[in-house]
Amino acid sequence: MQAIVIDAFSFCQLKEHREGSILIADLPRLSAESASNSGALDWSLTGGTDKMGHPQLILTVKGAVQLMCQRCLTPFAFDVDSESVLILAKTEDNADEIEALLEDDEIDVVVGSKTFNVIDLIEDEALLEIPQSPKHAVCPKDSPEAVAVEAHANSKKESPFAVLKNINGRT
Repeated sequence: MQAIVIDAFSFCQLKEHREGSILIADLPRLSAESASNSGALDWSLTGGTDKMGHPQLILTVKGAVQLMCQRCLTPFAFDVDSESVLILAKTEDNADEIEALLEDDEIDVVVGSKTFNVIDLIEDEALLEIPQSPKHAVCPKDSPEAVAVEAHANSKKESPFAVLKNINGRT
């Protein structure tokens, strides 16, 4: 995997745009959370400024990540579809000041740099999207078909030895 490093402030000032696709196998923290390293995430990053003139990045991440269902312990595809607005600050103190001005929980403020790693940003976004305790909407084991098969299998069948028990009780 090749790192994608940008000068975040220049990227925003020039209103640049980049997009691409990255393999989940190339994202170590996301791979550790996944049931499989297969698949890829599509991403786009657009620079600009917000209404107050702060440098701003808009990141979009889409794709499917294989997660392990915590209910039935089988893997399933979880769709990542995220768009984040990130305001850039020059320092941590500056980030706190900007956050206080914004009063918007939907917008995150991050410290930008001349060596801003876009891959880390994409991986962070995907990790924030996946649920803490992933589950199927309806587990395969809970589907109507699976429940019917299990109910049929568990229905009481008379044992062939029950007849012998009855014969033995007559003597």
